[in-house]
Formats: sequence, C-alpha cells, structure tokens
Amino acid sequence: MQRQRENPYRRAQFLTSANAPQHLPPDEGFEVAFAGRSNAGKSSALNVITDQKGLARISKTPGRTQLINLFEIDAERRLVDLPGYGYAKVPEAVKRHWQQFLERYLRERQCLTGLILLVDVRHPLKEFDRQMLAWCAASGMPTHVLLTKADKLKRGPAASTLQQVRRTLDAEYPGATVQLFSALKRQGVDEVREVLDRWMKLEPEQPLEATERQGE
Repeated sequence: MQRQRENPYRRAQFLTSANAPQHLPPDEGFEVAFAGRSNAGKSSALNVITDQKGLARISKTPGRTQLINLFEIDAERRLVDLPGYGYAKVPEAVKRHWQQFLERYLRERQCLTGLILLVDVRHPLKEFDRQMLAWCAASGMPTHVLLTKADKLKRGPAASTLQQVRRTLDAEYPGATVQLFSALKRQGVDEVREVLDRWMKLEPEQPLEATERQGE
C-alpha cells in the first residue's frame, strides 16, 4: 500500500511582486511561470494546484494582475504568475512596459524551467497564445498547455478540442504538451502537478512498504 504523498505546492506562500527586473529575487533555483490571457483562469488554477483558496487573488475584472507575482514553495522553488493580457483596461504605456518586462523575463531568466500556458478551452490558441508558443519553441522552453474551464463543455466537445489542439502543437510547436483542466471540478490537477514535479526536480515520496523495508 502506498502512502499518499503530501502536496508540496500547499507550502506555497507569496514572496514578492516585481515591476522591473531588479525587483526579482536572485536568479537561482527553479521557477515555473503561469501565463495566459486575462480571463484564462490563472488565479483559479494556482489556487487549486496549491490547495489554497486565496493564494492568488481572483478578480471579476480581468487584467487586474499588473505585476509579476512570485510564490515561494521552498528556498529553491517558486511559482510565478505573469501579467494577463487581453481585457486589461490600462494605458498603452503600461501595456508596453508589461510587454517589455515580460519578454525580458522570459528571455533572460536562467532559473525559469518551464511555462504553463492557460487557454480557455472554448477559445483555443488565439494570437497571444500562439505568440507565447512560438517564443517557447524557438527558445527551447518546456511548455504545457492547460485547456481551462473544461467543465463549460460536454465531454465530447472537450475531448475533440483537446485532440485538435494536440495536433496543432505537434505540427507547429513540437515538444509542447496539453491537457484538459477545470479548477471548479478539480479536473486535471494531478496531471499538471506531475508536470511541475518534473520541472521543479521534485521526486515523489517512496511507497510506505519500501520505506519500511529499508528500515528493517
């Protein structure tokens, strides 16, 4: 019988917000960034993955996240909530600043080991999503797509969209992976945690029987 593994992401806590490269913590350890359009459900996904209701603030007004927000799991590992795009009602100068800072972060951050791209399953692979995928493919950045709000579609249409997106990724952005995800129904949570484990170099705990045998 295997001992149920503790969720390491439950230890996540807010570390800092950054509006410029000099505000980021030291470039060491492991970071995984979450990106997506303003209404893709990043905050809900982060809260469900970490089993915390209020880790990332959920706003009814898309585009409220205007900073890079970092959450510390331990001294070496962080989850990163990137600014959303699409519906943010902010001045053009602010949008340009976001874009420049985001591009610099993605290009220069050496501890960034992967990117989770959140995409509304009802509106897959819009222009911003493709821009992010193209950048990741060109730079060799591991990328995993969450087709969020899967509970909004029936099982057949959701599965059809998953296969369609998977074919597009295989043809145009090789190496990127994809899954269905619903924060409301907790669908796909274990699957994305396994991706994070690999990128964060977090090894699952041994089965209880194996641990007992070693202690004999």
